[in-house]
Amino acid sequence: MLRNRQAGNRYPLARKRPIAFDHMAAGKDDAKTKLIAANRRARRDYDLTETIEAGIMLIGSEVKSMREAQVQIAEGFVRFDNDEAYLLGMHVAPYLHAHDHSGHDPDRPRKLLMHRRELDRLKTLVDLERVSIIPLSLYFKDGKVKVELGIGKGRKLHDKRHVVAERDAKREVDRALAQRQRG
Repeated sequence: MLRNRQAGNRYPLARKRPIAFDHMAAGKDDAKTKLIAANRRARRDYDLTETIEAGIMLIGSEVKSMREAQVQIAEGFVRFDNDEAYLLGMHVAPYLHAHDHSGHDPDRPRKLLMHRRELDRLKTLVDLERVSIIPLSLYFKDGKVKVELGIGKGRKLHDKRHVVAERDAKREVDRALAQRQRG
């Protein structure tokens, strides 16, 4: 035992943990990332300038519900209260097999975990530039729940139509070029 400890192996009999999350999430490059929920409508409704990753403070039954993908983040948004960021509007369904059978409040505000300088920068962006912070995706990363936040301004209806028209025009040009190269 002493020889193993000197060799750098602190726990010689401990088994290595298997990789639990070997599926790649959409847009994530880490092999230990598993997508829980995505807000597909956000990229259409908002003109996003940047994205950041944050941790989220949860209780046990919420994590169990997230493992079963019982989460809705489409209505979620971030608010600041006493220099702390909270994710509101996210619905996490109660876990059916919870020990105390009361589970958790599905719509409670959840504190976001970020460095102080990130929180201060985001708070000044919200106050001065009037941007919105919305959740884009929720995923497990190395066994911890992370949320990807998008920072941007909301689009008006005519802006959404303009973006859709540009995307359709680009698709038509790409199809025409592809047919020209084939034929």
